[in-house]
Amino acid sequence: MRADEKTAIKDKNQNCIAGAGLHFERVSFSWPSGTKALDQCSFSTPGPGLWMLVGSNGSGKSTLFRLISGLLEPQQGSIHNDLKPALVFQNPDHQLLMPTCGSDLLLSLPRELTDAQRHQRVRNSLEQVGLAGMESRPIHTLSGGQKQRLAIAGALASEATLLLLDEPTALLDPASQQTILATVQQLCHRSNAPLTALWVTHRLEELEHADGAAMMKNGRIGGWQASHQLRENLPPLAGRRG
Repeated sequence: MRADEKTAIKDKNQNCIAGAGLHFERVSFSWPSGTKALDQCSFSTPGPGLWMLVGSNGSGKSTLFRLISGLLEPQQGSIHNDLKPALVFQNPDHQLLMPTCGSDLLLSLPRELTDAQRHQRVRNSLEQVGLAGMESRPIHTLSGGQKQRLAIAGALASEATLLLLDEPTALLDPASQQTILATVQQLCHRSNAPLTALWVTHRLEELEHADGAAMMKNGRIGGWQASHQLRENLPPLAGRRG
């Protein structure tokens, strides 16, 4: 690793402090069966950007996302989060509920918006993910990659500032995988209000697109590293399906 990369990653880890973005402090969570999903897990997001987590099945990644999104409460430790999270599932069919692109995005909008504001928000969200002009397009006619981009548009429509992406390319063809990566990268590095994204992956080749990566193992997350450094030290990981 080059000296400048070491310095950049060191600075990012030093800047991961409570009160900035998302911060876990010694968080633990166990399921009723006794399985410990998180074990005194401490980590923080370094700031806007695309941050990837890798780890084998059972390492605690799904529980981590549920805790961040508020679906679960920590049994020990504390979570500070001044970002607004939105989950993007592995299978977009599990979160797209309405018949058309526009009608589905309307579900994500704040109620206080006027009709004109709602329609403008829908148009803007679709445009940002490369689906401009598809407000009336039936969702069942979309490709898998387009459906995933629509799910991301739903997060944008809700004004989310933290994307939680759970293996979002696992069910897609290679071309669609690259499109989703490029879309999220663009959103995380836009000049106006860049997003923070936590992206869970089993595809080690995806790490080259991240601003930094960390290993999750036994319910804990290691420090952020340069993506290529983490990849060089990892064997291939078996991803889940469905």
